[in-house]
Order: sequence, then structure tokens, then C-alpha cells
Amino acid sequence: MRLLHTMLRVGNLDRSLAFYTEVLGMTLLRRKDYPSGRFTLAFVGYGPESDHTVLELTHNWDTEAYDLGEGYGHIALGVDDIHATCDAIRAMGARVVREPGPMKHGSTVIAFVEDPDGYKVELIELGSRAGGAA
Repeated sequence: MRLLHTMLRVGNLDRSLAFYTEVLGMTLLRRKDYPSGRFTLAFVGYGPESDHTVLELTHNWDTEAYDLGEGYGHIALGVDDIHATCDAIRAMGARVVREPGPMKHGSTVIAFVEDPDGYKVELIELGSRAGGAA
């Protein structure tokens, strides 16, 4: 088995696509409208679905916002230079909601950014990972 994708429901697909492609550097891999169901699916990622786990952004045409609930945690992305990455994200107008620094009770350097719908994205500085988890 292999993890294929994670699905997020988004209120404004164009705004979310801009965040994931322009701010986080993912590529729009495919997008399809389903008029009879009044929704659109867009898949974004850092490489082809045949080799990479990707994000499925689901936009239900009649829903502008979602209650994220208490069960969702975050998506995690590995980065080489967390400070430069946060500076670039901030410069593009996106929100860094937890500045870079070591995680509580550990030495892995992390930061959090927030997408337009309020979903958290954890950035993990790859060189600081101890044991591969954060």
C-alpha cells in the first residue's frame, strides 16, 4: 500500500490554488469540474501522483467556508532553510502563525503557516530532524 492523497475542503478554489502553487510551490496536477454534483476537484503536489503523495482540494460550489473541527491537525512539509522559507511565505502575504524554532520537548526546528481556509501547514527544517518525527 501507498498513501495517495489527503483531501481538504476549500471555500474558494482559486484562492487555495494560489496559496498552494504560488506560496508553497506545488504544481496543479489535475483539475476537474463535476457540474451534476456541483463540485470541483483539484490535485496539487511536488511531483506526479504516480510517485508522490498529493493534496486533493475539494471545492463544493455552494459552500464558502467550513468548520475545521477539533480532529484535524496539520500537513507537514520538509524544507532546507526554515527561516528563508518563512520570510518568502510572509513576503507573499501569507500568514506565519508560529515562528521558526525548536519544537517543545525536542530539537527539531519547526514553524507553522496557515492557508486561506485556516488549515495549518507545518514546516520542518530537514537538517534539524532527530529521529525523523515532529
